[in-house]
Amino acid sequence: MRPMKLALSAAILIASIAVKAQTADDIINKHIDAVGGKDVLNGVKTMVLQNSINAMGNDNAATTTVVIGKGYKTDMDMNGQKLITVVTDKGGWTINPFQGGSDAQPLPDDQYKGSEGSIFVDPFLDYAAHGDKVELEGTEGSTYKLKVTNKDNSVTTYYIDTTTYYITKAVRSVNMMGNDVDLTFTFSDQKKTDFGNVIPFTIQMDYGTMFSMTSTVKKATVNGDVDPKVFDMPAK
Repeated sequence: MRPMKLALSAAILIASIAVKAQTADDIINKHIDAVGGKDVLNGVKTMVLQNSINAMGNDNAATTTVVIGKGYKTDMDMNGQKLITVVTDKGGWTINPFQGGSDAQPLPDDQYKGSEGSIFVDPFLDYAAHGDKVELEGTEGSTYKLKVTNKDNSVTTYYIDTTTYYITKAVRSVNMMGNDVDLTFTFSDQKKTDFGNVIPFTIQMDYGTMFSMTSTVKKATVNGDVDPKVFDMPAK
């Protein structure tokens, strides 16, 4: 029994040393390779995703449009109402009939600062050039835990699978109706697009214990034509 205990202790020690020896950039480089590699990711200029979003038991059609480095837009029909959120490299706006009307409103500053990463093809690609700082906070279960602080000091914690090197979860604090809640994205069904970059085809979004919804990608189009005017805030 004693030799077995010694062997087990040695294995745990070796595993611990291996984890400590890895740096944040080691893990990020493996992640980038896993989702297509730098050349492929740098070749992605636009993405348009046709989604089905399940919220409160109802399926709703939605479109996500991204011009890499420039703008991101979600456009969803929910119970006959149009919900739109836009984030660009300059600012953001939203139309949310469930929070006070059908006119476009500027995105609250704290919400914008936490959403800027959505305009990039991957949060870790050339992260330093975007003004982000990454810290490895160890492991949690079968994932590496990386803390990302953007140039506006907004913090998002990412969890990267230790085997596949895919991002499995992201968590950041947001303010909803005066309350600070953890917004948690859980990513699954990771697949290659026709272009060769890997994206999650299923994303579950949990707004603390207040609300949750699940987005399923039905069709992904990479490098199709996108008119930048889709990000313009409509005049009142």
